[in-house]
Amino acid sequence: MARRKLSAYRLAGLLVLATALTPPGAGLHYSAVAQEGVLPEPPADDQGPMLLSANELVYNHDTQQVYALGGVQIYYAGYRMVANKVEYDQKAGKLMAFGGIEVIDADGNRLRAEKLDVTDDFANGFLDAISVRTPEDIAIAGERAERIDNDVMVLENGVYTACIPCAENPEKPPFWQIRAQRVIQNGVEKTVRLEHPRFQLLGHTIAILPTVTVPDASVKRKRGFLFPSATVEENLGFGISVPYYIPLGPSADVTFTGTGYTQQGFLLEAEYRKRYRNGQHTLRMAGIDQLGSSRFPAGTSDADNDLRGMVASTGEFQINPRWVFGWDVMVQSDTNFARTYSIDGHDDRIFNNQVYLEGLGKRSSLSIKGNYFDVQDANSQNASEDEQAIVLPVIDYDYIAPRPFAGGELSVTNNLTNIVRQKNDVVPTAVNDRFLGLQGNSTRLTSEVEWKKTFTTPQGLQLTPILAARADGYLLNVDNPNQIAPGTYNYAGNFVDQDAAARAMLTAGLEVKYPMLITNGFSSHIVEPIGQIFVRPDERYAGGLPNEDSQSFVFDATTLFDRDKFSGYDRVEGGTRANIGLRYRGVYDNGIMVDGLFGQSFQLAGANSFASPDLVGVGMESGLETERSDYVGAAQISFPFGIGLNGSARFDETDFSLQRTDAGITYTSARFDTALDYTNVMAQPGYAYDERNSEIKSTSTFRFNDNWGVSGSLTYDLSNNVLTRRWVGLTYEDICTLFSITYQESWDTNDAKGVDWTIGARLTLRTLGDIAIGSDSFGGSF
Repeated sequence: MARRKLSAYRLAGLLVLATALTPPGAGLHYSAVAQEGVLPEPPADDQGPMLLSANELVYNHDTQQVYALGGVQIYYAGYRMVANKVEYDQKAGKLMAFGGIEVIDADGNRLRAEKLDVTDDFANGFLDAISVRTPEDIAIAGERAERIDNDVMVLENGVYTACIPCAENPEKPPFWQIRAQRVIQNGVEKTVRLEHPRFQLLGHTIAILPTVTVPDASVKRKRGFLFPSATVEENLGFGISVPYYIPLGPSADVTFTGTGYTQQGFLLEAEYRKRYRNGQHTLRMAGIDQLGSSRFPAGTSDADNDLRGMVASTGEFQINPRWVFGWDVMVQSDTNFARTYSIDGHDDRIFNNQVYLEGLGKRSSLSIKGNYFDVQDANSQNASEDEQAIVLPVIDYDYIAPRPFAGGELSVTNNLTNIVRQKNDVVPTAVNDRFLGLQGNSTRLTSEVEWKKTFTTPQGLQLTPILAARADGYLLNVDNPNQIAPGTYNYAGNFVDQDAAARAMLTAGLEVKYPMLITNGFSSHIVEPIGQIFVRPDERYAGGLPNEDSQSFVFDATTLFDRDKFSGYDRVEGGTRANIGLRYRGVYDNGIMVDGLFGQSFQLAGANSFASPDLVGVGMESGLETERSDYVGAAQISFPFGIGLNGSARFDETDFSLQRTDAGITYTSARFDTALDYTNVMAQPGYAYDERNSEIKSTSTFRFNDNWGVSGSLTYDLSNNVLTRRWVGLTYEDICTLFSITYQESWDTNDAKGVDWTIGARLTLRTLGDIAIGSDSFGGSF
């Protein structure tokens, strides 16, 4: 063994032939498979003198030639190289290596070749049978690589792929690859030119591409066209989108996208992005002068507007490690532009314009938000949007005391909500009129303090006393529901028609649990009786104040033991109530696990808040409006062979008839997954459904092998005896490729003949990008 200091660039230059040919993801890369386990680990000091070892090292003083023969290993500055033979001619300034050449750099890029012949400054030279593989499994290969004047690298008959070779048959062509007669890397212009490239699938050429130029590996962002995409829409026609990317500096860029529609003309989009040290923001604009507005249904916002557009912005900034500020807002020319033209990120049925400030402490949190809900529909009068609440602001502050208070946990919850609505939102039913929103302005401030502590007796009984105090203050300037279109609508409750109101709620509660562990030779069981009692006064102004955030309500096993079962702050549960139930968990040696809960709630004293009239009908037919509630239960069983059962139900307290049922069965295996879900909700006139609502849904996936699979789903409305949705899709996925194609049909539940069908397809090539037509039901990314 001999040690000798050489110039770092002499060895590093071996990698130039590989790394110079490795552009960013959108460019050309290739390497064949490198043998694993060839190189030993480098010495600890990668920046020390070069270490060279060989079976034989010869230095000829007369000819000034150095020969390293047999098992040559070289380490320097993080680079590792092996070869059968290395020759260095100092007079000629030439370095040559032969046989089994393999080089690995500090980043894990692996180069292989059979012959290397370069000048000692690595300005000129060549490699025979070169192949490179990166740690990201990007591969480049070619018959010969030549370096010219230190600036140009030419790869003859180059091949690029991001696929991994078949382990059983390495000679088998990858799923996809790109071949080019020549690949020319220009170090001055920082570009890679592909001459006569061909796209191949499974070894067969399916597309001959024009000569293209892409940025090399040293260029992270470069001006140019990105992958196009296509869509097919009934009223838009066939559309093809072509993006053009422009970097504006190290922290800013913009993408212009032009989309031509056969029915509507040219849509132009622009998205500007800017990054800062502590955050980022975007500005997006889109616009079109429609050529075929008459293709849309008459009287809609799509048909009534030719010149249409939108401006949107998003941003988020980390003020410090605990505080973040951000926004997501959009303004458009009419009610439905962004949805009609599927502007990415802005085409939701209801777009939530939001500005927020959030902070998180060790035991506290603060959230300040403002919301404006943009309802995107074809109504040209903006009727639905005017009925939406404008929330400005909503402030939430939560705090948990860092030290025990009287031996227990003390927490504080605060909420301030100010709502403005431009138009009354009233839904008449056969039973009552539901006032979902009242025109005007309402402000509510809520503050609640809770204390609780758990005691455990020597016998295992757990006792948790709970104390809570809550206060609400209101400023009201909203329409009286009994004065909205007099004679048309009517409210049976006692509406608080005044400028201000206040209410308070004191709660004293006790929760008792007694978990019992039962074991035998093949299983273990936990049986846990649970009981709660909450003593409190009646709810003041029950159903008489605006109800904005407590409109959604489902009584089931998940809410049985909630102290306040309403979903928001606008309603508060009053009166004395007891909740009792039994929880069970069993684990069996054969791998079966069972979880279950069953219980009931009782109104012991005071007015039942769920039986009080409510502006939106909350509590009606909920199962809690009587002194003895309906029974609720839930269970889940999992089997070791992939089958799972789950279900929850609410049973009538008098005849035990099912009022709500949710049930499902799943099966998972290596090749086949399926799920069947059933939902049945009895009629809740005046609140939810006038008639029984019942639905069954099935979703399945079958995998033919590790790559190919087919999936499908059916949704059937049992109440109306109509198929509401179905889709089927085929997918292929491996480490370098994702392909999917789906067909979907949706029916109108009120008109079985009304069907809307769509076809979507997507091809994703890792490191190259996506080619999409329409939208598919599958999602995937590398």
